[in-house]
Amino acid sequence: MKKVLIVEDYEDSRKFMKTLVESYGYRVIEAIDGEQAIQMAKYGHPDLILMDLAMPIMDGLATTRVIRGFEEIERMPIVVVSAFGEDYHRQALEAGCDDLISKPVDISVLEPILNKYLAQ
Repeated sequence: MKKVLIVEDYEDSRKFMKTLVESYGYRVIEAIDGEQAIQMAKYGHPDLILMDLAMPIMDGLATTRVIRGFEEIERMPIVVVSAFGEDYHRQALEAGCDDLISKPVDISVLEPILNKYLAQ
């Protein structure tokens, strides 16, 4: 079963995303900040990361840059999930993210993103 790492500091948002992702048949692991996300990316072996941008300790862009620096996980797909909107799409791509989903998460947008990176 494919595994998704949800990186989100707000518990309600994280639980909502977890419920959605699990409803599509994927396992979910969670991190509440960038430091936890790096550890979970390295040792939790997710197949995809859904990354919030605005977090304490280390934001999503900085976290993505760190993850991209580890050879063993540098190509793990990372999708930004953010309320910052399309203005941040270029910055997210430059940081190494593969895609962007705007908050609030639209189910009709999430499912194709999950399929794009996880379906085989």
